[in-house]
Amino acid sequence: MSLWKSTGFSTSSKQTWGTLHSHLLRLERWCSQGPCAQRPRNDASHPLWKGLASVPGGTRQSPINIRWRDSVYDPRLKSLQVSYAATSCLHVWNTGYFFQVEFDDSTEGSGISGGPLENHYRLKQFHFHWGAANAWGSEHTVDDRAYPAELHLVHWNSVKYQNYKEAIMGENGVAVIGVFLQLGAHHEGLQKLVEVLPEIKHKGARATMGPFQPSCLLPTCRDYWTYPGSLTTPPLTESVTWIIQKQPIEVAPNQLAAFRTLLFSALGEEEQMMVNNNRPVQPLMNREIRSSFQAVEEGSEVGSNL
Repeated sequence: MSLWKSTGFSTSSKQTWGTLHSHLLRLERWCSQGPCAQRPRNDASHPLWKGLASVPGGTRQSPINIRWRDSVYDPRLKSLQVSYAATSCLHVWNTGYFFQVEFDDSTEGSGISGGPLENHYRLKQFHFHWGAANAWGSEHTVDDRAYPAELHLVHWNSVKYQNYKEAIMGENGVAVIGVFLQLGAHHEGLQKLVEVLPEIKHKGARATMGPFQPSCLLPTCRDYWTYPGSLTTPPLTESVTWIIQKQPIEVAPNQLAAFRTLLFSALGEEEQMMVNNNRPVQPLMNREIRSSFQAVEEGSEVGSNL
């Protein structure tokens, strides 16, 4: 099952958003001059980006580099209200690009509100991005520095739209919480996922999950940055309100190494290790990054988190 199928994209939609080669090349050229030049770029190599990758407008693309000093403190930003039902967890599967944990989004049981959001957003799924080495892997960067991995909890606006398929195409349709992963202590909550990964080694494989509480993957400090952006996989629609947590969570080196045992390839195909599934940093353009917290002097807060 492709990512296109999982998002319900029709053939006509794919054609509408057809590959904009010149635009994508412009973004690649920009990226080659920026901080992400040191990290492998996976856009051109993974099949996900061949033929169907598109940039619908290119002015609000994600991910971005968050500059601590340039973010604007907004005292009007509220605390993010998170309420997840562990019983709504359905299954985990290998999409052929990352592993994804799906949730029942037919009711208001699991979701978020508050923060920069005007409506309630239901939890649809969460997934991770990671690198082949611990020096990179996150999609967003902070002051040009990457984390080894990044968690995305994906929600859709259930007040404004009928379902996730509509929401990803619409204005303010999606809200994604981004959480950085850094190496450190063993993460008990993550271990339940790590233990099921051998069952979904190949593309398309899935495994049933018992109750799982995704809030265990959130940091204790809920300070965040927020900005308007896009999905980071096709169709790259600019429908996302990003909520990037300031504080990373710690995971053990062997837990992150378990991510790299997965494969991009299906059973019977030539094995391709699932690594570097992060999209390169995109131009900020004229967007403003707002923060729910006041920045401190460089060298104290920044140094403790990176």
